[in-house]
Amino acid sequence: MDMMIDLFDWTLLYCNFKLFLLLNAANNNHHQLYCLQFLHAISSKNKNKNLLVNCDNKKSFQYSNLRTITKSMGRKVTVAISTLNQWALDFEGNLARILQSILEAKDMGASYRSGPELEVSGYSCEDHFREPDTYLHSWEVLLEIIMSPLCENMLIDVGMPVMHRNVAYNCRVIFLNRKILLIRPKMAMCDTDDYRESRWFTAWTKAFQTEDHFLPRMISQHTGQDVVPFGDAVIATKDTCIGYEMCEELWTIKSKHIDMSLSGVEIMVNGSASYWELRKSHILSDLVRTASLKAGGAYLYSNLRGCDGQRMYFQGCSNIAVNGEIVARGKQFSLQDVEVTLATIDLEQIRSYRVSQRSRCLMSASAPSYPRIICDFEMSTHNDIFKIASTPIQWPLHSAEEEIALGPACWLWDYLRRSGQGGFFLPLSGGVDSSSSAAIVHSMCRLIFQAVQAGDAQVLHDVRKILADQEYTPTKPADLCNRLLVTCFMGSVNSSIETKQRASSLANQLGSYHIDINIDTAINALLGIFISLTGLTPRFRSQGGCARQNLALQNIQSRIRMVLAYIFAQLMLWVRNRPGGLLVLGSANVDESLRGYFTKYDCSSADINPIGCISKTDLWKFLNYAKDQFNLPILESIIDAPPTAELEPLQDGQLIQTDEEDMGMTYAELNKYGRLRKQSCCGPYSMFCELVATWKSDLSPAEVADKVKHFFRCYAINRHKMTVLTPAVHAESYSPDDNRFDHRPFLYRANWSWQFKAIDNEVEKLQPFYTPCSTNIRPSSEDLLLSHGDTTQRTSHTDSKHSSPLSSPSMDVPGASTAAPITTTSALVGTGSGSLGSLPKKSSGYAKVHVNVLGKIKDRTGIPV
Repeated sequence: MDMMIDLFDWTLLYCNFKLFLLLNAANNNHHQLYCLQFLHAISSKNKNKNLLVNCDNKKSFQYSNLRTITKSMGRKVTVAISTLNQWALDFEGNLARILQSILEAKDMGASYRSGPELEVSGYSCEDHFREPDTYLHSWEVLLEIIMSPLCENMLIDVGMPVMHRNVAYNCRVIFLNRKILLIRPKMAMCDTDDYRESRWFTAWTKAFQTEDHFLPRMISQHTGQDVVPFGDAVIATKDTCIGYEMCEELWTIKSKHIDMSLSGVEIMVNGSASYWELRKSHILSDLVRTASLKAGGAYLYSNLRGCDGQRMYFQGCSNIAVNGEIVARGKQFSLQDVEVTLATIDLEQIRSYRVSQRSRCLMSASAPSYPRIICDFEMSTHNDIFKIASTPIQWPLHSAEEEIALGPACWLWDYLRRSGQGGFFLPLSGGVDSSSSAAIVHSMCRLIFQAVQAGDAQVLHDVRKILADQEYTPTKPADLCNRLLVTCFMGSVNSSIETKQRASSLANQLGSYHIDINIDTAINALLGIFISLTGLTPRFRSQGGCARQNLALQNIQSRIRMVLAYIFAQLMLWVRNRPGGLLVLGSANVDESLRGYFTKYDCSSADINPIGCISKTDLWKFLNYAKDQFNLPILESIIDAPPTAELEPLQDGQLIQTDEEDMGMTYAELNKYGRLRKQSCCGPYSMFCELVATWKSDLSPAEVADKVKHFFRCYAINRHKMTVLTPAVHAESYSPDDNRFDHRPFLYRANWSWQFKAIDNEVEKLQPFYTPCSTNIRPSSEDLLLSHGDTTQRTSHTDSKHSSPLSSPSMDVPGASTAAPITTTSALVGTGSGSLGSLPKKSSGYAKVHVNVLGKIKDRTGIPV
């Protein structure tokens, strides 16, 4: 007996030592973490007394209980789902994390392990899925997993791409004891929003059918199998039946779990790659819970986590539901690379739940049967009477402010540690946008500090690698922030003392390494070149210059800041006696990007942008949250300050430029436009019809028409900027990101002649029936025009932060062609700060000051709008 125990322990020792060597090679001497796991696994007692363990010498040892156990029908099974932070094409690292999840699942007593979608290759390989290498290396990784002694006597499925009869499929591969049982291809591709799966994969359309799949020779040589079933089938063990969905199949109208449940499948498994989006997580939990509620049974949902090489952040939230109740779940946001979530399921509860639904039983009796792959394996144990089935838990949901604090912070951490850079450089203006970016980095530092304090050796190793200091251990978040974040206030003669003080105070409270520079010397040098060549001196509007001169003088400030940001990012670590460089962070929010209210190739042209898909209104809420949660009192004054670019001269030390007045619309209106344009798929006419009803208590149809036309014209002439939009973590459902989320032209006919005429016709029909709800006397269009009389020149540059005269028409002729000049905005990203109350508004939050502007003012180049 002692000899058998020794042999078992040495076999487990061998298994873990191989995993230790693999992880060590993949992650550069992560000794502390894996030694702890190694020793823990050796000392653990195996819970399955009938475990058969094979060593490389092919000898088998059976450790059996000498006591006779009365056999009974198994009813309780322990299953594990994995949340993995994989990386596209990182086959070595992905393999290590998969094996670690299997080790943890086995050590926790699970007899079944499932993982997320395409976990072997990484989800975001994109066009690499057209390369034979990707399939070859995926099979190589699968072979390593199948042959690992860690996988003995555990039913396992992994996600990987498979080529079947010269067609690429997104698949789950299910195996047991070095034998592949089934390759199950995905049956519904996801092609909405950020997803483009049908570009690389084909949906399996042969329901309830399988075909023979000929295995690669490298697999056959080790498994002894030449062909395995490929298609729509289920796995039948001795005690239960398991079926598979994949990601989008849960979202489709006719989900496969309905047919599977009617065919007797008790455990439904879904490997997914669902990305984070603000206010989305409840949808995921509702779908999983409802699937098990309606069909009965257990639903196992495994999801990816983190940035695997794209703009998306996979949100985790792996969970297990039984009969309509969530019984186990993983974290939504975490720096943990591998998280295993466990649940014990009472199969008899599933059977009782189903048999009590008489209508379901009738449908099940006549339902078509799935092909069943017979698996000689028991997931339950004979002494499971002592196990306690998992009980329902509450599903905690983060607020939008918490999601902003956590999601982009985790994405930044993944990007930083995988980019090989030494930290971040952020132009800090003292406004809402750049302050939000800074607060998100600070949140990242807090998460890192908490993970290190909790003993996460992987995170500590990554921090030390980034900082090139193998002895460093963070003592507080501010200390870490000082090492990872360099902030810089780039002031000019047009900058106010208040913004400079706010930037300095925020940097001090965050703990960032802060510098303060003046850019006037560089601006004057470049202007000197222009003046010496042309003999002309451009002037600001307030100094008698025209709109084009005004814009050019603003643009040069913005673009110089971009140049300076990159030279400081490349050299600041050299100044601080550290190797490497810094990633430049941008701070353009989603509303300003949608409107085109940023400068092309200024500080918006950064390396990455943590707030690029977050609305201004949400950023105000986030800063209010961060002010209290992160103890940053200076954020109060930043929130209260009016949003401004500070690119025009001050008057008596006071600001004369505000973002909302420049844009000709409020941030609340932009938020509404964005959601209607993207989520509701509204063109100009449809948006007008929606807003006439929404804003009827505050605005007349004519006023709504003017607002809609103004937005669409500004959208059209600035759409080209989306082609160079800084990569940002996807967060908002109306993002204008041109890369893949928002596929629309970048060259438009900006007068929208046919569309705007349709609006005008509708206004004419509605005007006789329009009765203002307010008792206040409304100003007429002419009154509004006269009220702008003294500022006509000013309002002619409503996009003063956005335009480049180099791309404007050569003649300022009224009535000239209304084709849109391809313009460029000129705003320092992140300079805006303030609140929705910065301009007079009605109760709905929409400002009257911006109505009736279309056709009454000129754009920033002098052409009538």
